[in-house]
Amino acid sequence: MDLFSHHQSQDSAPLAYRMRPRRLTDYIGQQALVGPDKPLRRMAETAAVRSMILWGPPGVGKTTLAEILANESEAELEHLSAVMAGVKEIRAAVERARFAQSQGRSTLLFLDEIHRLNKSQQDALLPHVESGLLTLIGATTENPSFEVNSALLSRARVYVLKALDESELLEVMHQALKDDERGLGKRRIHVDDEVLAKLARAADGDARRALGLLETACDFTTTEEHGERLSDDAIADVIGHRASAFDKQGDHYYDLLSAIHKSVRSSRPDAALLYMAQFIQGGGDPLDVIRRLSAIASEDVGNADPRALPLVIAAWDAFLRLGDYEGQRAIAHAAIHLAVAPKSNAIDQAWNAAKAFVTEHPDLEVPTYLRNAPTKLMAELGHGEGYRYAHNEPNGYPAGSGHDCWPDGTPKAAFYTPSDHGQEARFKQIMEWRATLDSQADE
Repeated sequence: MDLFSHHQSQDSAPLAYRMRPRRLTDYIGQQALVGPDKPLRRMAETAAVRSMILWGPPGVGKTTLAEILANESEAELEHLSAVMAGVKEIRAAVERARFAQSQGRSTLLFLDEIHRLNKSQQDALLPHVESGLLTLIGATTENPSFEVNSALLSRARVYVLKALDESELLEVMHQALKDDERGLGKRRIHVDDEVLAKLARAADGDARRALGLLETACDFTTTEEHGERLSDDAIADVIGHRASAFDKQGDHYYDLLSAIHKSVRSSRPDAALLYMAQFIQGGGDPLDVIRRLSAIASEDVGNADPRALPLVIAAWDAFLRLGDYEGQRAIAHAAIHLAVAPKSNAIDQAWNAAKAFVTEHPDLEVPTYLRNAPTKLMAELGHGEGYRYAHNEPNGYPAGSGHDCWPDGTPKAAFYTPSDHGQEARFKQIMEWRATLDSQADE
């Protein structure tokens, strides 16, 4: 049976389901894989599909690619989920594949969420992939090099699918609006590209979500003489603030960043995650969140937990290495750590106080014993003379007010006052101990 004939008869099915491409020529996105002379197109054209794992975020066409490859190579398609299907279902699929083989037809097994495959499922599946009875097409949103069994991974080529960009999502929605057979074409809906662009941004690279939002929005069209119109107001009704919040980075954009910051500062991890999810799913750049978390690490956590800043920078690096979908989890990791960590704004207060002090005393001079002495003349002028090398001092500390590194003739000021929270309480003890050493040395 034509894999897509059932789709065509389902007028009541969701728009995203009805609009699944039937051929690679209709497929939008992933041109590095399905474009002219690219690997998946060559497989389809030669009917020589090899085992593969499709790795990418939701809504980018993994299932659709499997259906197209089966259809264009005239193969049977078995669709199983690693979560829902047990060994019994795998064995039943194997038997159907044997029957298809006896009829001269090959079988593609599409295994969704392949990263969740357990050992018994793998044992039931592996021999038939090795023998060629089944051609495996696995789909996963997780990094297969970490999550997929090595035995299967060694027998399948990994292809990375990327989130669709805004222009591709616009093409997907235009296609649905024009298609009389499966889409919304018969309704003659008129909509400006600027309006569709807001849906595209809200969909965040997910074609299925874009079509779902479009279908819902089209329930709020107004009637015109030659059809219907989908207005900006209707988009706002469907996706709320997301229709306008991230246009030119409006107030809501900054309100959400503020809510994230204040939730972390208030040690409320759940609230921080809530606003982060709303920000990112509404089209906000995850990098804007990680930048804000980097500021929070010093401003609001500081030395109460010295691990905070390096952890945030590691999360930033992980996001850039893993990509948007996987990397978002690393940002959530950092946000939770910052929210739960003890809090101190002592660094922020100290830095602001130091800047204000320098503004009031612009002519500060470095004491001669701290000055550099790279030449004989500078040494003769006393540069570096009297400097006490800390590592040669008792306790590694040059005690006494005569070596406090403060500019001569300048009133003393204390900028950094550690809190009693977390690791900073230990910093406070160390600083108090050194102050005692100074007092003893000055006696």
